Amino acid sequence: MSILLIVSGLYLVCAVFLTLAQRRLMYFPCKTSQAELERDAAREGFTPWLNTEGSAIGWYRATHQPPAKRCVLVIHGNAGCAPDRFHYAYAFQAIEPMDFYLLEYPGYGGRKGKPSQGTILRAADEALKNISSGCCVFLIAESLGTGVAAYLAGAHPDRIRGVLLIAPYNKMTAVAQRHLPLFPVRAMLRDKYPASTWLARYRGPVAVLLAGRDEVVPTEFGRALFDGYAGPKKLWLEPDLGHNELHTPRDGVWEEVVAFWNEHAVREQK
Repeated sequence: MSILLIVSGLYLVCAVFLTLAQRRLMYFPCKTSQAELERDAAREGFTPWLNTEGSAIGWYRATHQPPAKRCVLVIHGNAGCAPDRFHYAYAFQAIEPMDFYLLEYPGYGGRKGKPSQGTILRAADEALKNISSGCCVFLIAESLGTGVAAYLAGAHPDRIRGVLLIAPYNKMTAVAQRHLPLFPVRAMLRDKYPASTWLARYRGPVAVLLAGRDEVVPTEFGRALFDGYAGPKKLWLEPDLGHNELHTPRDGVWEEVVAFWNEHAVREQK
C-alpha cells in the first residue's frame, strides 16, 4: 500500500508539472536580439518585415527576377527562430520568381509576447493581412507550424493558393500522447492544434513531405493528415531521413512541389 501511494503521488506530481510547464516543453524560442538578427539577415538579403504599426513581425526578401509569380509565407517549427529558415527562400527563389515572407512567433527572436496557440494564430492572421492582396499566397510550413498553416488555409481558403507541409501531424494531442503514453494528454494539453479539422475547410493543392525516420512527429500522423484531406494533394516520403533532416530532402523535391502547385493553377484557369 505504501508503494502504491508513493507511485501515485509521483504520478500526480509529474502530471501537475507537465500541465503547468507544457508550453515551456512545447516552445523553444531563440533569444537572439532583433538588432543581431537584422545584422545577420542583411548579409543574406533579408529585411525586417513590418506591420502597419511599424513593428517587426518577421523577415522579407524580394525576388531577384521581378515580377514575382507568387508570395510565399514560411511558418517555422517550435524551435529556433525564423532566420534559421532562410534556406527555403534560397532554394525556391532559384526555381521561380517569388517574394518570401518568414513569420516570426511572439516570444521568438526579439518579438514581444509569449508563444501559445492563440498568440501564434493571431500572428499568422496578421501576417497574411500584411501581404499584398494582389499577390497569390502560398504557404511553406514545418513541424509545429504545419498546424498553423492548416489553420490559415482553412480560415482563408480563397487567399491561400497552395500549401507545402513538412513533417505535419493530424492533431497535436495524438503526437503528444505518443510521447507521453501514461498521461491523459487530451485533457491536459492546452494547445491542441487540430490540423486535420482546420485543413478540411480548404480545397486547394496540398503538398506533404514526410520523413521515414521521424522521431519527433512519427510518419503515421502526417500520413493521417494526408489521407484525410479531400482536396488535390501529393505526397513525398524520404524514407532514410529524420525530423531535423527533412528541410534538405533529395535534389529535385522542391522543383516537384512547385510543378505540382503550377499544375493545379493551370487546371483552375481551365
